[in-house]
Amino acid sequence: SLSAGLDLPGRFLFAILTLMTLIANLVFVEEAVYIYRKIPSSKRLIIIWINAAAPVIATTSCIGMWIPRSTMFTDFTAAVFFAIVIHKFLLMMIKECGGQKLLLRRFENGRFKISTGPCCCCCLCLPRVRITRRTLFWLKLGTFQFAFLRPVLMFLSIVLWTNGNYTFYNLSPKGAALWISCFVGVLTIIALWPVAIMFQQVRTLLVCKKIIPKFALYQFILILNHLQAAIINILAMQRIIRCVPPLSSSARGAYMTQQLLIMEMFLITLISRVVYRRRYDDLEPPECTSEEAGDNKEAP
Repeated sequence: SLSAGLDLPGRFLFAILTLMTLIANLVFVEEAVYIYRKIPSSKRLIIIWINAAAPVIATTSCIGMWIPRSTMFTDFTAAVFFAIVIHKFLLMMIKECGGQKLLLRRFENGRFKISTGPCCCCCLCLPRVRITRRTLFWLKLGTFQFAFLRPVLMFLSIVLWTNGNYTFYNLSPKGAALWISCFVGVLTIIALWPVAIMFQQVRTLLVCKKIIPKFALYQFILILNHLQAAIINILAMQRIIRCVPPLSSSARGAYMTQQLLIMEMFLITLISRVVYRRRYDDLEPPECTSEEAGDNKEAP
């Protein structure tokens, strides 16, 4: 096996990365226990799911690093898990506003700005959309479709792979990988759009709950797990990342991606513990806010 043929620096690197993965998982378990004890039950599971993104990606990368033949399955697992996290992050923003009913009351006269990334950041002429139950349903549907269809596409890819019709690094027009990847890309953009729309609406209201650092961590995981991996895969397929026996260009690119992700997800896990561990007070109900505003106007 490849691990048996490593020299001393290579074994030391593998040991350090494995230790970082183990620490990231221990930090997450400790954080999950804290969230379970201290956070209200309505938000508990959602926050645990979001916090699990970095440790899960680090774990799948570590497994792929030690067992190279499992790379396709570990990548699929990480992608499916993060697809669910995208949906959970949207639900978390709604929950932090007090739930759907309170969110609608807070923004009863408000409108969503839909000219945001990644779909329509250049379409500034798009009209604003009223905030109603229907628009919230469409936003939730936009993220849920990715959480539902990503596992379906993963299952389809595995079926085609077992039949010899799917090769992860074969992006020729005649191969299934190119078309499945393009379809996944479209679904990803559609899923990211509702999260960006909701964040633009609530970021001022939820600034007391550190929603901006939380959104930044979510964006970092997205960029590192998808964009960084895609760039390295393209460089490997173009032979810019050269083969070093016994590793081919694609295998060497996969190793680089896995090792980078372990280090990056380790750091994000530690930062997430700081951001999510604090207990934040619930927002005041809309009635209290309006009453207080009226009292302030009556005061001499």
